[in-house]
Amino acid sequence: MDIVDPPSSSPTTHSVSPSARLERLPRITRSHRVWIALLSFIYACDWADIFSLSYAMPAMRETWQLSTTQIGAVTSCTFAGMAIGAVLGGRLSDKFGRRPTLIAGTVVFSVASILSALSPNYEVFAVLRTLTGAGLQAVVGVVLVYVTETFPRVSRGRYISLVIGLGSLGMPPMALAARIIVPAGPETWRWVFVLGGIGLLAVVFVPKLLPESVRWDETNGKTARAAQLVTTLEQQVIARTGSPLPAPAPAAPTTPQPMSNLFTARYRRRTVVLCVAMTFFLLGYYGFNNWVPTLLVDRGLSISAALTVTTVLSASPLAATLLALPITDRWERKRTCMVLCMLAAAAVTAFAYTHNYAALVVSGFLTQLFFVTTFQVLYAYLPENFPTALRGSGAGLANGVGRAAGIASGFITAAVVTVLGFAGAFGVAALFSTLAGLIIGAFGANTRNRNLDDIDGHQQSGVANSSAASEPRTLERAAAPATPQHHSDALDARRGRARDLGGPQRGTD
Repeated sequence: MDIVDPPSSSPTTHSVSPSARLERLPRITRSHRVWIALLSFIYACDWADIFSLSYAMPAMRETWQLSTTQIGAVTSCTFAGMAIGAVLGGRLSDKFGRRPTLIAGTVVFSVASILSALSPNYEVFAVLRTLTGAGLQAVVGVVLVYVTETFPRVSRGRYISLVIGLGSLGMPPMALAARIIVPAGPETWRWVFVLGGIGLLAVVFVPKLLPESVRWDETNGKTARAAQLVTTLEQQVIARTGSPLPAPAPAAPTTPQPMSNLFTARYRRRTVVLCVAMTFFLLGYYGFNNWVPTLLVDRGLSISAALTVTTVLSASPLAATLLALPITDRWERKRTCMVLCMLAAAAVTAFAYTHNYAALVVSGFLTQLFFVTTFQVLYAYLPENFPTALRGSGAGLANGVGRAAGIASGFITAAVVTVLGFAGAFGVAALFSTLAGLIIGAFGANTRNRNLDDIDGHQQSGVANSSAASEPRTLERAAAPATPQHHSDALDARRGRARDLGGPQRGTD
């Protein structure tokens, strides 16, 4: 069965929205599994490309005689591209669709990586690395939003974690390849970036195997196509379970919105909190990962020994996936992120101050484990904070601001290394991770097990403290007659939620 353009005939005429029908599915389908495989491959290429610079940098420094400041500048160029790609990719995906933006981003980062291998000098490489970063982050944002919008509520967080986890398995092959390739000759590091172009293979399959997001279609007037796809998914679930599907809850209609709406009273708190939290988290994460091989060499290890350490560290995503899968949907995501950030900070502090090689490897592995697990939970959390019409823009903006701060991270780490050395550089990374965890835990919104239509409806978007605010809406609750007392209670509750969010305290939208 073609999962991109499902048959137009449907055994039943549905009066509720395709997104509401999607939300009530009790399990994923074989179509979802195909999408997971394809998205995970694209994400794996993305991860491999992100870390290719870190793995090649010790040898590149010798080829072009780069200073620590120049290394920081190249790293910052990558982040500049990521910031542009995150914001631009998010907005393009809201305007033109998730699928075409995913294809375009994959082509950009793959081609730019291949061209990076041909760079005649440091300056050309920096420009191409900026383009690579733009494509990479555009893809990351679209993948997260796509899974959020095409998977049912009961498993959404788990499968975002799975895509990120499987995608992060692109790190070990790239690290192993770099371990073999980079020490082989004075400029063999160039082949590491050629490998970064493998993402072009996925572009062949996306148009055939990956449909447009149900929610994007619905928001942009393509409801019939969205309904056809959901009908196919429903038929697959019924064929697998042999049971009727639960009744869908009615969903409020959505319409396109300008990006400026992210800064209205309704969304401002979430936008600011996520931008600040992503800034600190990415400063900590990349402050650690982008500098490990280079600083280990500065500490006295050979390039081969330093790359051996990074190869061991690159195996941590598999363990991170095994850790993230059972916890992503089990507890409130913002609290899980807070705890994981604290654990990452503790591990990177141990890494900073140990002088034993075995302890270095173990603490480094734990640092990567907690950082990557945080990524998986955080990226499940991020898109859930915004309505469909602003989901790509909101998630892209938070990612983009974080990556923009990363522009400074290269220079920050270079300066800290100069003044405080190896331990100081990683101590600062631990501080940033701690701040990210505290901000998310204290000010983030609750989203676990929430119907995206509730989030789109704005009334339950704040920091909910009652269990009623987080339980899924049902058809019976939606259809219950509104008595005067019921209306008064609902009005009070809505005002309370508006106060939590920092939004307008009025009785009607």
